[in-house]
Amino acid sequence: MCDYSLHGIASRPARLGEVLTTKAFSTGTRGFASLEDAKTAVCVMPGTELAFEDDVAWDRRFFFLPRNRAGKLVRFRQVNAHDPCVHHDAIEFPDGRTVLLTKLRPGQRARVVQLPVRHPAAAPTEQAEVAAPLVTLAPE
Repeated sequence: MCDYSLHGIASRPARLGEVLTTKAFSTGTRGFASLEDAKTAVCVMPGTELAFEDDVAWDRRFFFLPRNRAGKLVRFRQVNAHDPCVHHDAIEFPDGRTVLLTKLRPGQRARVVQLPVRHPAAAPTEQAEVAAPLVTLAPE
């Protein structure tokens, strides 16, 4: 998904296998862009797995403290869904830590290694065929 702060920018969905880069957009927020078109935001669906080239780096409140290694493999998540006025796009590490996408340092590269499974909704006609027939019992 693309966070609300990127709605004024051209965007497109992520593709399996493509390499993305973290970028600071003109809206003052950060997100993903392709290497070929840095002006277009690449929207990532929740559940997408990304493999960064190096350990992920992000802005921290206490930057002077030693940084724990977080790793390179992450899963894209949506957080703070209850609050429409804050950033929602985040990455989650295997240990459960989450970091908002807007905190990631620009210039990092990540490959889309897995897209989430999407189940198509059943058509209404298919549901009617699957439903059990109605049986009416007559009084004896």
